[in-house]
Amino acid sequence: MPVLDQFRLAGKRALITGGSRGLGLEMAKALSEAGAEVIITGSSEANLLKACEEWPFTTIQVDLSKPEEAERLCDVVLNDHPPIDILINNVGGRRINTPTEDLALEDWQRIIDLNLTQAFILTKRLGGAMIPRKWGRIINISSINAFWPGKAMRGRSYETSKGALTMFTKAVAADWAVHGITVNAIAPGPFLTDANRRWIGEKPEFEGEVTTSIPMGRWGRPEEIGPLALYLASEASSFMTGSVLVLDGGKLLW
Repeated sequence: MPVLDQFRLAGKRALITGGSRGLGLEMAKALSEAGAEVIITGSSEANLLKACEEWPFTTIQVDLSKPEEAERLCDVVLNDHPPIDILINNVGGRRINTPTEDLALEDWQRIIDLNLTQAFILTKRLGGAMIPRKWGRIINISSINAFWPGKAMRGRSYETSKGALTMFTKAVAADWAVHGITVNAIAPGPFLTDANRRWIGEKPEFEGEVTTSIPMGRWGRPEEIGPLALYLASEASSFMTGSVLVLDGGKLLW
């Protein structure tokens, strides 16, 4: 097969959680451009509608911080949009910055559910449905904070959940390799997403502090994650599973 043809996704259907904006939207664009039929989820109807202004996405509104909503999403997808060939578990976030000694159990659990529990549910049900077909791609969006506790972070539920998601990636990859399903993860570093721009708006010095900590001397642009997601979703990565690919401008080097 010619090398560029290995990146084509015609005839494949992809589900990308948190795909209405930020890194999720850029990955959705990349897969759609390669020919995949793309379904995106998001908690905001306005963001979902905006994402579809220029791209032919199918949308499902859902709040994946709630495990019961993850189950509902699986019901909808399996009933109305099968089969899913490519699953990108992208949705996640911090949303709190409370010291561990002050962190309420319900806040801890909410971040664990947002970053980990929903990915387990979707992998179990939508990934599990790939087994009889003997082909599938699962991509989990982890973080460099799976390996490095952020200096300015508090509560540590985010790092814990991303670390667990990273090991979950490797464990399922080992179990499902025999079924022709690859399971890999991307660990992004600092990207200029809307969420990070809000942090910068509240603390302007944050942008420069992070920039000086990155060997490449800049934050990542959201569109820079799209080609890597396409590689992992395609036949081009057919011999890669259980890998965690860091995309951070070299930040973990220092």
